[in-house]
Amino acid sequence: MQDLSNLSQLRVVAIPRLAANGRWRVEAMRALSEPMLLWFTKGQGRITIAGSTRGYTANNAVFIPAGVMHGFEVGPQVFGTAVYFGKNCDVTLPSTPQHLRIRETFVQQELNVTLDAIVREMTSDTPAHDRATLHYLGLLGVWLERQVRKGADEVKRPDAAQRLVARYSSLLERNFRDSMGVADFASALGVTPTHLTRCCKQACGKAASTMLQDRLIFEARSLLAETKIPVGQIAATLGFASPAYFTRAFQHKTGKSPSAFRKEI
Repeated sequence: MQDLSNLSQLRVVAIPRLAANGRWRVEAMRALSEPMLLWFTKGQGRITIAGSTRGYTANNAVFIPAGVMHGFEVGPQVFGTAVYFGKNCDVTLPSTPQHLRIRETFVQQELNVTLDAIVREMTSDTPAHDRATLHYLGLLGVWLERQVRKGADEVKRPDAAQRLVARYSSLLERNFRDSMGVADFASALGVTPTHLTRCCKQACGKAASTMLQDRLIFEARSLLAETKIPVGQIAATLGFASPAYFTRAFQHKTGKSPSAFRKEI
């Protein structure tokens, strides 16, 4: 018997809506606790996944597994769909990030039709709409698997710098709250801070310290926007030495104090 309970976590969202309450929500590097598919149908920009940055254009499908740090630009001309599969999705999905450039028109149409069907069944009250949603979601997984296999020969193996930055981004996501500096992360990775920063700049155009600061400030923004936790407690939770130091760091990055940012949300 099929388990339909996990469908309650499934969400399909227009990409422009993801940045409706601030582009920081999608541009800052962070990880999700669920897998996600981005299907860009118009526009272009840059996307960073596991510390490596590349451009995206229309008809690009990007799959990001749970726990993988990522961030992407969403300009005013960017359109498409984001599928959030939920934490306990039973659909077979890729185990690694995928950036697929879909050139064939009929393959693009297959994905568009499948996404439309998922949304139609999700919002329907007709009999068995939940089972239909699950089956269409399975077809989406099949579509992804086929495109990954088809494009396998075009995938470039990551170089040493990209592999190191992927390890750094994974370690950063797990430990960014622990008051660790770049030197601590570099030591854990068995490299010097200088080498780590050089590789980060090569892979994604940002210094290792910038990646760390961006992750901390993203988390601070999320906590300020979505909770009522006092500013001082947020500072302590994120490993800042004092509320005053947190306020200075936050204001330097955003141009606003934490309290002012919270009032505007």
